[in-house]
Amino acid sequence: MRAAVLNAPHDFGLTTRPTPEPGPGEVLLRVEATTLCGTDLRLISGAKTAGVRPGVVLGHEIAGRIEAVGDGVDGYPVGAQATVSIVVSCNHCSACLAGREHFCANLELIGYAIDGGLAEHLLVPARAVANGNVILTPEMPARTLCLAEPLSCVLNGAGQFTTRPGDTVVVLGAGPIGLLHTQLAKAQGASRIIVTNRSAGRRELALELGATHAVDPTSQDLQAVVDEVTDGQGADVVVVAIGALPLANQALELAGIGGRVNYFAGFPKGSTTEMDPNIIHYKELQVTGGSNARRSDVHRAVQVLGSGAITADRIVTHAFELSDVDQAVQAVSDQLGVKVAVEPR
Repeated sequence: MRAAVLNAPHDFGLTTRPTPEPGPGEVLLRVEATTLCGTDLRLISGAKTAGVRPGVVLGHEIAGRIEAVGDGVDGYPVGAQATVSIVVSCNHCSACLAGREHFCANLELIGYAIDGGLAEHLLVPARAVANGNVILTPEMPARTLCLAEPLSCVLNGAGQFTTRPGDTVVVLGAGPIGLLHTQLAKAQGASRIIVTNRSAGRRELALELGATHAVDPTSQDLQAVVDEVTDGQGADVVVVAIGALPLANQALELAGIGGRVNYFAGFPKGSTTEMDPNIIHYKELQVTGGSNARRSDVHRAVQVLGSGAITADRIVTHAFELSDVDQAVQAVSDQLGVKVAVEPR
């Protein structure tokens, strides 16, 4: 089979490997599509190396079908569509026992330490199958199903706070994650959704996907816009969907009394910033983070995608055949479109 392998930082490319056969407890998927994200670029460049195995097949946003199962595996009919929860946990550390398997002390991730979806086939190891990491799904376009992984992370982040009908929500950043947060806020009943981005195209897309206001932070005063929209009350929810340091404190300033601020995006390693704690204190803000997702979040993401609440074809805008995976990676680097899929054909 063809597979896109990361041997070392800057040593990434297509190779040929034997097609795996599932052993006891294992499941073999035929990959239909895998979408790329910024993390894949960081793995390839070496900006992120923790938990990455040399020689791993990249790809963690995966849609496929059951191709074969090993002895002892039931409930996964051949031909059924499926995705995977990439978090493979130990089930016995304190994080796992607390229901936070995405913080497992012995965590391994599919597409990082375990071979991922940038290949014609994906072998899911027995421990992952036993954990329930292979998730059968209703029939949907493969490119849509690929969004289950990033959407599961968005749902985990959004689960740290409450968005109520009628709320004003500010989403800082209109990349794929920001656009998913925008659509989720709309589905949750937010009445005013203010999205920021430097790109005119991304701002227009945000408006198409449910934003009521789109702000260019390079030429508009975001605080003034929020004040005008909310009659000076501030936002109910602020989601930081891009890891730009100036936004860390600005997010607190944009929130109103009792507001909820979620730092969804990660920031560059070693980042520090000055923050006025009195903003949190006197506004009684709820400040949360959001990192990765649990298997339950992936199940919820599949349900949301199946409901039609997410306009997936406006998120996954470009596709490349697996043989052209280098071009796909370059397209992500060049910010071509919004999200790029790789499809073995």
